[in-house]
Amino acid sequence: MLLATQLVPISHPMKNSVILLLLLCISSCAGGSDVQCLKGLKESFGDPNGALSWMFSNNILEDCIYGFSFSPANRPIECWNDGRIMSLNLSGMELQGSFPRGLQFCRSMTGLDLSGNDFTGPLPADIDQQLPFVTSLDLSSNGFSGEIPRGIGNMTYLNTVNLQHNRFTGQIPDPMGDLARLVSLNVADNSLSGPIPGSLQRFSAEDFAGNDGLCGAPLGKCKRARIHLRLRRVNDASSIGGAVGFVAGFVVAFYFPQWFVFCGSLRPYIFPVCS
Repeated sequence: MLLATQLVPISHPMKNSVILLLLLCISSCAGGSDVQCLKGLKESFGDPNGALSWMFSNNILEDCIYGFSFSPANRPIECWNDGRIMSLNLSGMELQGSFPRGLQFCRSMTGLDLSGNDFTGPLPADIDQQLPFVTSLDLSSNGFSGEIPRGIGNMTYLNTVNLQHNRFTGQIPDPMGDLARLVSLNVADNSLSGPIPGSLQRFSAEDFAGNDGLCGAPLGKCKRARIHLRLRRVNDASSIGGAVGFVAGFVVAFYFPQWFVFCGSLRPYIFPVCS
């Protein structure tokens, strides 16, 4: 409650940050340090170079930087002043495996940077439940694949999303366009296709480059498959015409066989077929 009294009145630019801080406190203040999160995280991927060295002492992470200052480059963890994880920066450590497990226990985390590693496979469908308060998500320069989960569109506080240089396929989920706080987006150099959601067309063409199947502003217009439609209509017309001709021929041959067989003995009334 001390925090709330100190921040009143709240100016408009800080309003969202204060609301987020209060929500984090309500959800996790009683949880203590996020040691379980870090243990699960470390056990879920390969670290061939030994880049991570977690040190624990009385369930308090010794590598944690207390307070709100940014952590030094050689320390990948930034924490709140009570030991809860604020952000993880695991960039460029050559880590391997699928998307890390255990992040759901870091309930107060607002930043996750896994860029420049060798992570592969799809992102979890419930990524919004694992990272409910994340504002910055950087998964660039990995080998993540599959479709971008629609759950990203439910990560209300996201303002930065970097997914470039991966192997994502399919379309950009429409719910991503509903992220009201999103100010930076990059999905370049993947295998995405389909139209860019209208609300995301405000970003630059470079943010979508390297996806041959993407279309719509700020890239080129989406082409309509008119040629394929015409060919299909021609094929449909040919099929219908062939069927009608077959039925008509069968009826004539069945009910008027003399036109084709008995031309020698019967006098044709319409036209002679045999000479």
